[in-house]
Amino acid sequence: MALDPVQLATFQSVIEHGSFDAAARALHVTPSAVSQRIKALEEVVGQVLVRRARPCVPTDAGRPLVRLGGQMALLEHEALNAARGALSGHARTRVAVVVNADSLAGWFLPALTALPDVIFELHTDDEGHTADLLRDGTVMAAVTTERVAVQGCRVRRLGAMRYLAVAAPANHTAWFAGRDRAAAFATAPMIRFNRKDTLQHRFARTITRHEVDPPTHWVPASASFTEAIRLGLGWGLVPEAVARADIAAGRLVELTGGSHHLDVPLYWQYWRLESPVLSALTAAVRTTAAAALR
Repeated sequence: MALDPVQLATFQSVIEHGSFDAAARALHVTPSAVSQRIKALEEVVGQVLVRRARPCVPTDAGRPLVRLGGQMALLEHEALNAARGALSGHARTRVAVVVNADSLAGWFLPALTALPDVIFELHTDDEGHTADLLRDGTVMAAVTTERVAVQGCRVRRLGAMRYLAVAAPANHTAWFAGRDRAAAFATAPMIRFNRKDTLQHRFARTITRHEVDPPTHWVPASASFTEAIRLGLGWGLVPEAVARADIAAGRLVELTGGSHHLDVPLYWQYWRLESPVLSALTAAVRTTAAAALR
C-alpha cells in the first residue's frame, strides 16, 4: 500500500516542530487533524512512529519515514520553484546540515555563501556522531568522520583537519618540560569539548602508549576551548590554523615541540537525491574544504 503524502508530510512536521500542536500551526490545520493523520499513517505501517514526548521524537520504525518525508519535501519545493521560474515571491529552500564545531568555527561557513537563496538550519555534534542525524532524517547532509556511506546517502572525502596539542607557556614548563611523558599526560589538566570528544585521549595514547585519566575541564565551545588553554586551565588539541597563530604570538606552545600532531579525516555525506540544491552545496563544500583542509 502506498504511503499517503499528506500523512507523511504531517508526520515529518510533527518531528521537525516537536509537537502535534506546533505541527498543526505550521500546517494550518487543527491538532485533531494532525493526530488523525498520524494515527492513520501508523495503521498503514503497522508500527508506532512517534514517541509522544516533549519534544516528540521518531521511534526506530519512524526514523526512515522522517528522512523520506524530508526528501519528498525538498524535491517538491525545488520542482515548484522550477515550475514558477522567474516569478517573484517564491519560498527559499531550507537545507538542514550537521557540522562538527571546529569545522563550523573554522572553514565551513564560507561554503554557504555560494547559495544565497538557500535557508540553512545548522546543527553541531562531534564529528564521529554527526552521521547519526543523517540516519534519523534530521539533516540532509553532514561533515563526518564516517567514510562508509549511510544508507541512502553519497559520500565524498573532504580532507583532514590537523590538530596540534598545545598549552600556555607557563603550563608547558610546569607540567611537561623535563618530565617523563607518561607521568606528565597522566597528571596535567586536560580540556575536552564534551564527553564525545576523544581527541585528547587519542593523542595522549599515541605519545605514551598508555591510557590516561587526568583532571579534566569541559568547555563546549570552540573559541572558549582555545581561550581556556590560553588562560592556563589545561592542555588540549586545537585546529592547526588557530594554534599556529597563537604559537607565533607566544600565547601557546606545542607539547611535543612540533614532532607530533593528530589528523582527523573528514567526509561529506548527503542524501542520494537528484537535487540541484544539494549538488550545488556539495560542490561549494568540497571547494572550500580543498582550500582549508589537508
